[in-house]
Amino acid sequence: MSLSAIAHRVPGATRLFVGLHGWGANAADLAALADYLVLEDYHLVFPDAPFPHPYSPEGRMWYDLPAGYGFQSPPTEMQLTHLPESRNRLKTWLPQAAAEFDVPLEHTVLAGFSQGGAMALDVGLQLPLAAVLVLSGYLHGPIQPRHPASPVLMVHGRQDPVVPLAAARAARATLLAHQVPVTDYELDMGHEIQPTVLSYITQFCQGLSEPGEAG
Repeated sequence: MSLSAIAHRVPGATRLFVGLHGWGANAADLAALADYLVLEDYHLVFPDAPFPHPYSPEGRMWYDLPAGYGFQSPPTEMQLTHLPESRNRLKTWLPQAAAEFDVPLEHTVLAGFSQGGAMALDVGLQLPLAAVLVLSGYLHGPIQPRHPASPVLMVHGRQDPVVPLAAARAARATLLAHQVPVTDYELDMGHEIQPTVLSYITQFCQGLSEPGEAG
């Protein structure tokens, strides 16, 4: 059930930042952003999704997507091949990763880009995490957040050609309906992580002064 990962240990850090890459990317894709995240009190860990991508020899995926999927409405879980296994692996791996860094889950932030953002919402809202970050992400099905729910940061591009802005807005509405605290930004960008996004991540994470609370 383990996942391979790229880790950046920070001496004296008391918190953990976990970043989940998107469909067809790999751990190195998000790990390249580590030097641009000003998170001095965070260890940084970027796991590889467990399954090979069908069209990219170096790419990985958390699950396959149905042909023609447009992110406007969640498909049935039967259509998302590998989702149950990826979900179970993450649920097992996250506490193990936190323990390896001697950081409680309550001081752990789970972030994800695109499909990784969908996985972060799926798994992260069921755990007592400090926060969940969704970058250009979406919901791939119903959520069952624990309460009190971890705060969520959402950042999405108005010109996103991959995951439509409407999908992000629908996800936000669902979160709010479940009484999940949401901080969200809509930026003039596509399906990407611009420097402005990194500044929002840094600001949000630095504001997590207490477990499960955004300051």
